[in-house]
Amino acid sequence: MTYIGSKPADKVLTASDITDGVVSTAKIADNAVTADKTSYKDVPFRNIIINGDMSVAQRATSASSITTSGYRTVDRFTIDMTTLGTWTISQDTDVPTGQGFATSLKLDNTTADGSPGSNDALQIVQKFEGQNLQHLKKGTASAESLTLSFWIKATKTGTNIVELYDLDNGRQISQSYTVDSTDTWEQKEITFAGDTTGAFGNDNAASLQLDFFFGAGSNYTSGTLNTSWASGTTANRAVGQVNHADSTSNNIWITGIQLEVGTTASDFEFLPYDVNLNRCLRYYEKKGDSVAGCYYSGRNDGISRGLLQFIVPKRAAPTCTVSVRGNATWDLASVFTVSLYNFDFGRGADYASFSLYTASAEL
Repeated sequence: MTYIGSKPADKVLTASDITDGVVSTAKIADNAVTADKTSYKDVPFRNIIINGDMSVAQRATSASSITTSGYRTVDRFTIDMTTLGTWTISQDTDVPTGQGFATSLKLDNTTADGSPGSNDALQIVQKFEGQNLQHLKKGTASAESLTLSFWIKATKTGTNIVELYDLDNGRQISQSYTVDSTDTWEQKEITFAGDTTGAFGNDNAASLQLDFFFGAGSNYTSGTLNTSWASGTTANRAVGQVNHADSTSNNIWITGIQLEVGTTASDFEFLPYDVNLNRCLRYYEKKGDSVAGCYYSGRNDGISRGLLQFIVPKRAAPTCTVSVRGNATWDLASVFTVSLYNFDFGRGADYASFSLYTASAEL
């Protein structure tokens, strides 16, 4: 371009150039204001995951010889396993450096299975109550996208699958990610589109589950990976999944799991330990020796009764296991009943107190 005289100086915008009224609300396009640009990212409890930093482990810090499904160590995360090796599962202190985490969930393969059966699978799973998911607007035209972020370290590299499964409507969506380097902490971010079909029930039952696959047989991998919401087809759930059970050298660590509304991940939401523990207690509670408020005295009819207040109300009437000390004879299988807040049980000649109880209201 040819200039007459000198070239005009480049204009640099300053704060004084953007005054009230210059950029008005009317000049901002509606589609330019998204959830990712609003204050939602700073809203407390934006993380749908409970105990994503793996800090609470009421049951145990380690469990070995695991070959079947169940809650083993870290609260709110269950192992979903069908005949795919033998594992030690633990709360571990190996964490990504400088990220604020103190613990991770570790899976250590102790008996390999290099040839999974067609229906074999290995997953870690967390389930969510429908009443905690209403803000996702699922089943409407305004359904929200969800972004999952987490830190993972694994011995075996390659493709892994993570999915959301709608338990109310039998719908499912999967996405893949890659472990690029062996035994190296890597942060992953995955976005799932909102689902305009099938609302979640507004109740305390399980409506949605998050599944991390770490191995899967042909029943899960023989189709086409279902990267958009659709009716659940088993063959499309974990296509491309590598088998972490194929060597006893294989370990997996995971922490910092966050699932939030929007199309980008925010920094992990760290909660105070007591807040995190109370959220876990809604689903599982364990108390050991010196349990307060658990003493029972004999009555004229030979029945000893009393009341135990749970630390927090449970999601639903829990399943309880109880151990007692004292000189009473207890018929535990037939005498205790459970409510949301407490239970009443007893049959004995004199006195007794709890030495241990557990109460599980897991989804």
